[in-house]
Amino acid sequence: MYVVCKEHVELAIDMFVDEYEDAPDVVDLKETKFSDWDPPVKCKECENKAEFLVV
Repeated sequence: MYVVCKEHVELAIDMFVDEYEDAPDVVDLKETKFSDWDPPVKCKECENKAEFLVV
């Protein structure tokens, strides 16, 4: 699972495919709310705001 900004979505997808050998789902964090989990505020790769969840 990767929480990333828009700039790093492609990198996160590549890392997911390399690790799991399967296509991930990409969830827009602006449109999705989780009842039991608060996503990180910052991108995994930089200091930008996290916008997408790659799972």
